[in-house]
Amino acid sequence: MANEAIAQADRVDPIHQFHINSLVDFGRVGDSPFAFTNSALFMAITVVVIVGFMLLTTRGRGLVPGRMQSVTEIFYEFTANMLREAAGTEGMRFFPFVFTLFSFILVANLIGMVPYFFTVTAHIVITGALALLVMALVVGFGFAKHGFGFLKLFVPDDVPAAIMPMIVAIEILSFVSRPVSLSIRLFANMLAGHITLKVFASFILSLGAFGVLGWGGAILPFLMVVALTALEILVAFLQAYVFAILTCMYLNDALHPSH
Repeated sequence: MANEAIAQADRVDPIHQFHINSLVDFGRVGDSPFAFTNSALFMAITVVVIVGFMLLTTRGRGLVPGRMQSVTEIFYEFTANMLREAAGTEGMRFFPFVFTLFSFILVANLIGMVPYFFTVTAHIVITGALALLVMALVVGFGFAKHGFGFLKLFVPDDVPAAIMPMIVAIEILSFVSRPVSLSIRLFANMLAGHITLKVFASFILSLGAFGVLGWGGAILPFLMVVALTALEILVAFLQAYVFAILTCMYLNDALHPSH
C-alpha cells in the first residue's frame, strides 16, 4: 500500500518529472556522488539523435535534394542566415558552434515533450552551463582578437564625459547579467510549461476516477492539455531560436566591440 501511495503521489506531483536520478553509480569524488544520471542519459540521447539525423539525411548528398536532405539544408540555411544577420559574414567562423548549440537546445526541448521522458533544458545547471560557455567564447575571442580594445564594448561612442562613469557601469552590469538572463529564460519557460502540462494532466486522472460523470468533467482539462502541448512545442522552437539569436548578437560584440 505504501509503495502504491508513493507511486500515485509521483504521478500527481508536477515536480517529480524534474528529479535527477542516478542510473549507474561510480562512487564519490570527495563529498559529491559521481554517477551517470537520467539527465546525462537524455543529453546523450539528444546528441545521438542529432548526429544520426544529420548522417541519415546527408549521406546521399544528391544534387537534387530529397525531402529529408531538404529539411537539413533548410535548417542549415536558417542558422547561417541568423548568424549572418546578427554578426555579419565574419561571424560565419562561429557557425559550427551556433549550429551545434541551436540543434542541441531544440532537440532537447522536443525530446522533453515525449511523455515520461526527461527535459534537460528545464534544469538551470544545464542552461547555465550553456550560457557560461557562450560568454566564455565571447570574452575569450574578444580579448584574443582585440586585446584590451575589447573593453571598448563598455565605452559607447559620443557619450558626454560627465556621465561616462555611470554609462560604463551600466554597460558592465548589462554584460555580466547576460549569462543569467540567457540561462533563466530557457530554464524558466521549459520548467513552467511542463509543470502546467502535468497539473492539467493530473486533473484528467483525478476526475476520471469518478466514473462517467468524471469523464465528462475531464474533457475540459483534456482539451487544455492538447492546446498546451501545441503551445509547448512552439515554445520549444522559440526558446531554442531566442537562445541562438542572442548568442549570435553576443558573438557580434566579440567581433566588433566598438559601439
